[in-house]
Amino acid sequence: MGRFSLSQDLGVDLGTANTLVFVKGKGVVVREPTVVAKNIETGGIEAVGQSARNMIGRTPGNISVVRPMKDGVIADYDTTAVMMKYFIKKAMSRRSLFAKKPNVMICVPSGITMVEERAVLDATKQAGAKDAFPIAEPFSAAIGAGLPVWEPTGSMIVDIGGGTTEVAVISLGGVVTSRSIRTAGDNMDEAITNYIRKHYNLMIGERSAESIKMDIGVAGEVTDDVEMDIRGRDMLSGLPKTITVTSREIAVSLKETVEDIVEAVKDTLEKTPPELAADIMDRGIVLSGGGSLLKNIDNIISDETKMPVFVTDDPLESVAIGTGKSLEYIQHFRSHPNVSSRPTVE
Repeated sequence: MGRFSLSQDLGVDLGTANTLVFVKGKGVVVREPTVVAKNIETGGIEAVGQSARNMIGRTPGNISVVRPMKDGVIADYDTTAVMMKYFIKKAMSRRSLFAKKPNVMICVPSGITMVEERAVLDATKQAGAKDAFPIAEPFSAAIGAGLPVWEPTGSMIVDIGGGTTEVAVISLGGVVTSRSIRTAGDNMDEAITNYIRKHYNLMIGERSAESIKMDIGVAGEVTDDVEMDIRGRDMLSGLPKTITVTSREIAVSLKETVEDIVEAVKDTLEKTPPELAADIMDRGIVLSGGGSLLKNIDNIISDETKMPVFVTDDPLESVAIGTGKSLEYIQHFRSHPNVSSRPTVE
């Protein structure tokens, strides 16, 4: 397969929750929250990435902290372009002042529309890319997980990100069948927030909800019930308040979200050709993305599908790593546009 010069190329995982940038020879050099702080009065950008995320819930009235991506697609085009320019510039900060604009391989959800995909590519070019090439998020995740995506054998990847869960069966360098649902890590955080508001009349922020998910979150039945103290604002008195929640309660709050993810996996398996299904039974289903770190979710999916399930070694960076490795085949994507961002079998 033809190769292309790698000297100026970047791989970008533009996620709803986090953005990662891969540079050939260096690996992932940028890991930042997909968050921007804007000045409402002037329209100027006050902070990007981690600096902006640190402002959540702590800003004065004239500063708004926004997440320009929603459900895996662009919700605020101009802000996304500015944010991406910052990340690309940061990734290339040590390069020559005379360096050419980079070609950028950027992942997109497999269920994205052509209009949504075009917005991502245009924003990438506006951010400073010479050219931009889309690659399906589950395809990138599979490459990053080390699956044999170019071989005539079936591989199944389930990437549970912040905005979407991407399920795909891959063979011979293409997506055979896939399912993209806008139910993922953000929905888990929202479910926890809603549960605590409903049962304790307590308002908590998104950072608190994420901490709860990471520290005591669990899918399915709880064998070891763990407690955690959390702080928030009492909805009745308006004053700060501390409560104690258990992992069993959090499991209850996450039940519906987990069921939606499991259903997407089962639905994809039902559409998989028998020969490829047999390959997946031998190799197992591979999980990636931050949501795959939810305790016991691998066992839940295994129980429901009757197949072995494994979490990839580096679930948080697998998409970025796969996108970066795909740069080796950039000529292939140039010759076969959208080859990996559209399922070949409905």
